Amino acid sequence: MGKNKSYGDKLFITIVYVLMGLISLVCLYPMWHVIMASFSDPIELMRHTGVILKPLGYSVEGYRVVLQNPNIPRSYMNTIFYVVLGTSVNMILTTFGAYALSRKGYMGKRILTLLIVFTMYFNAGLVPNFLLVKNMGMYNTVWALVLPGAVSTWNLIVMKTAFQSVPVSLEESARLDGANDFVILFRIFLPLSKATVAVMILFYAVTHWSAWFNAMIYLSDRAKFPLQLIMREILIANSTGGNSMTDTDAMFLEEVVKYATIVVSTVPILFIYPFAQKYFMSGVMMGSVKE
Repeated sequence: MGKNKSYGDKLFITIVYVLMGLISLVCLYPMWHVIMASFSDPIELMRHTGVILKPLGYSVEGYRVVLQNPNIPRSYMNTIFYVVLGTSVNMILTTFGAYALSRKGYMGKRILTLLIVFTMYFNAGLVPNFLLVKNMGMYNTVWALVLPGAVSTWNLIVMKTAFQSVPVSLEESARLDGANDFVILFRIFLPLSKATVAVMILFYAVTHWSAWFNAMIYLSDRAKFPLQLIMREILIANSTGGNSMTDTDAMFLEEVVKYATIVVSTVPILFIYPFAQKYFMSGVMMGSVKE
């Protein structure tokens, strides 16, 4: 069938490949630019203008400055802890909430759903949220970063829709065999919705990894700062971690330190995507096309 394609089909496919290649280039080049710049010599980088396709005079000085910052190792551990704990809390509450909302036959389901959706469009604001966190004794604790955003309304709706796509006959058969809701959830619904679950884990993990604003608001102890907040300080203040450098050296290092900071804070989370890629499209579509 492929040999019988018309000239118009071949032209269309060629245009699609060209456009996708250009779009891929536009998406990938900024990342490549940052990585190559982070390995460049500070002086050469300051002199260079335009695109960067390879390191300009190979140097790891930027990474040395960033990684010698005494706050980096501790903030890395903090971020990993926040990601693991936060994602676990998110998935537990989202899974139980989605399962409850996907079931039929109980009173108040529509009202409860509307109240949950209401929170997606309306928020009390920064000051009330801060006062709430402080009055509940969560200020300057890990729970201030985990509990206020414990459930994403959008993720809850996506997972609820995925659970609704599971055939009712499977649930009815399980109940005839004496299975309770916990058995049905963990032995039937979650295995059949593993693509959606994988996507939800990815969404929550990336959110926690990239979060810095809540930490800036709710944490006062630097020993508890996550990686992104420390990296933000480096980007803004060009922190050198206590190294003794002249003003000229600091000026040359300024740009390369920024690029190295971006790589250090971004690359680790990118390694998750290849493992979740096969679930991404199927998981999102499964949880969004059926109501």
